[in-house]
Amino acid sequence: MPRFSEALRYHSHPRPGKLEIRATKATLTQADLSLAYTPGVAEPCLAIHENPGDVFQYTNRGNLVAVVTNGTAVLGLGNIGGLASKPVMEGKGVLFKRFADIDVYDLEIDSQDPDDVIRFCELLAPTVGGINLEDIRAPDCFYIEETLRDRLDIPVFHDDQHGTAIIAGAGLINAAELSGRRLEDMKVVILGAGAAGVATGHFLIRLGFDPERLLMVDSRGVLDSTRSDLNAYKKEFARHTDARTLTEALVGADALIGLAQAGLVHPHMLERMNPQPIVFPLANPDPEIPYHDAKRVRPDAFVGTGRSDYPNQVNNVLGFPFIFRGALDVRATAVSEGMKVAAAEALAILAREPVAESVLEAYQLKELSFGPDYLIPKPFDPRVLTTVAPAVAVAATEEGLARLPCRIEEYRQQLSARLRPSQGLIQAVTIRARQYPARVVFPYGDDLRLVRAARRVLDAGIAHPVLLADRGVVTELSEELGISLDGIKVVDPISQAKERDRYAARLLELRGHRGVSRVHAARMVFDPNVFAALMVESGDADVLVGGLTTFFPETVRPALQIIKVREGRSIASALYVVVTGRAAYFFADCAVNISPSAGELAEIAASAVDVAQHQFGRDPRVAFISYSDFGSAAGDEPARVRQAVELFRDRWPETPVDGEMQADTAVVEALLNNRRPGGPLKYPANILVFPNLTAANSAYKLLERLGDAEVIGPILTGLSRSVQVLQRDASVAEIVNLTAYAVADAHRLSEL
Repeated sequence: MPRFSEALRYHSHPRPGKLEIRATKATLTQADLSLAYTPGVAEPCLAIHENPGDVFQYTNRGNLVAVVTNGTAVLGLGNIGGLASKPVMEGKGVLFKRFADIDVYDLEIDSQDPDDVIRFCELLAPTVGGINLEDIRAPDCFYIEETLRDRLDIPVFHDDQHGTAIIAGAGLINAAELSGRRLEDMKVVILGAGAAGVATGHFLIRLGFDPERLLMVDSRGVLDSTRSDLNAYKKEFARHTDARTLTEALVGADALIGLAQAGLVHPHMLERMNPQPIVFPLANPDPEIPYHDAKRVRPDAFVGTGRSDYPNQVNNVLGFPFIFRGALDVRATAVSEGMKVAAAEALAILAREPVAESVLEAYQLKELSFGPDYLIPKPFDPRVLTTVAPAVAVAATEEGLARLPCRIEEYRQQLSARLRPSQGLIQAVTIRARQYPARVVFPYGDDLRLVRAARRVLDAGIAHPVLLADRGVVTELSEELGISLDGIKVVDPISQAKERDRYAARLLELRGHRGVSRVHAARMVFDPNVFAALMVESGDADVLVGGLTTFFPETVRPALQIIKVREGRSIASALYVVVTGRAAYFFADCAVNISPSAGELAEIAASAVDVAQHQFGRDPRVAFISYSDFGSAAGDEPARVRQAVELFRDRWPETPVDGEMQADTAVVEALLNNRRPGGPLKYPANILVFPNLTAANSAYKLLERLGDAEVIGPILTGLSRSVQVLQRDASVAEIVNLTAYAVADAHRLSEL
């Protein structure tokens, strides 16, 4: 299908693959290199030789996991071999880094002999702190993991077996709590007897479920004691029962866990289950029974799937990154059953806690609380790291598997410090956009990047794209890229005479008093930027995302002339989100107002606060920047900035603010406390309001180019409709991200 071509491009551009290795120490000078390599590197080598434990002090072993596979059971693709499995393993590495700041080597083995995999991992063990086995077929995976756990003194974890079991276990614990059941009294049916099914069976028994009340079903029916075709792993789940089919097994069942394939569970089967059944059809992307079919036939059911678009997603990413994080941080010798139970119980407890405001913002929810539709925490809940990893670390310590002490409160603080502010920023916005996809118009849509981006935002459920361009040109580009235009609307302003006349009339109404004549208006609507702005102003589109092939003023000027500012605002402004090190900052105004007045500076600050608080879930702390520190230097500019601070305080007294101050004072806590002891800002600022366009624009560009900062933007604020302007060198991913922001922004504006 065409979307696969886009997936191939994603994996190949701008550089092949999804991971890279970066140096964590300076390597700029000969002196640096002499420390990094010879002769300086000899010292840590000798230290490790004398004391092997020093390897964790002088190398990255303590934060390094090997993702190992032979490619015999890759996703739904089957036995495609180690080489073809590499994109999946790289993806696993991305998730480790994204959610738990764990580095990964993905290692694909060209052998289907399980003993080769075992020997490879044994030889590899001195390099890494843990091994994540991945996509290895059953029963080989059981033998490999069991053998390695006996032979190695580092954590070994096969996520395909245990990940789903742990997350589903958390959901079962909470569903049982809500329905007044005791785990040991519940009858559970597991559909699927592969690696995940067998591991889930073992894990439920460990959680306290009665093994005799657990039935497993494979492709030939119930695993009953009369069957002679069962391997050693399935035999453990053979039960004395008269049930032979899934339908018969579900009679009087309390829970069904599907770990097989789509379509195996028919709605009538659920009618035979007990009241308030727990139904977890987890085949992905299509579950054993669709969510809505399950709820239709059993509205009293607790239903969870592997999908993100329905409640109670059973997502392995809630488990493996944090299990390894906790295990690595106490230098555990294994991942025990007790550590897995601790992870499941921690997830279950977290779901009962009041939901963090940042999670509600991310999912655009007014409220979310423990109940049938919220049994399991959301994947982007930042508290999962600080909840699950400590629980795993404590369990390892209590079982005598930890080689380092765990001071729990101190450890939680360390974990919080690991979280990069960029984590969840765009993801949270994208989640909101998917809930309210909008019509997005892209002027000058005959650009390769826009065609790819349009396909991606449509497939992701973010937006309904409209490309302003010659359809023939766009069709030619799409065929060249192998991208389908199905669902993508292409509008050519030149051929839309009726719409042009309507828009020209509207433009005359809006700009006639500014000297725009009828003839001039008729000519202006041929400009795609003008046409797009009028589409949004007239309600024919919800969002405008432009600027990819035109300069910023050419895109933003028509929008400012045609679309009114928001009520309570007198100007539009722009900001950039700058993520550097472990902090995110909002720089304003970086693109629109050249030399704003004191009142305009206050309004620019208010717009930045609105974006930071309501779109990105940040607690705002505002600093007005100047070359003066709290009156240390005279001049018109510091005076104007001081006046802006007072105006802002008067209008928005609930927001912490201070100034005028120098940029380093604003962001360095020691300087802030020294130069402004007892001031309004208790912590460094995260919203920096610059006195003019030159200062703001220069600051973010220097950080981006010299400081290796991540930059999101420009984000246009202050208009009554959602308009965003891309940088001309924006990548497809950046177009998609800004589109997601624009769609989320459109929804928020509609509610104001």
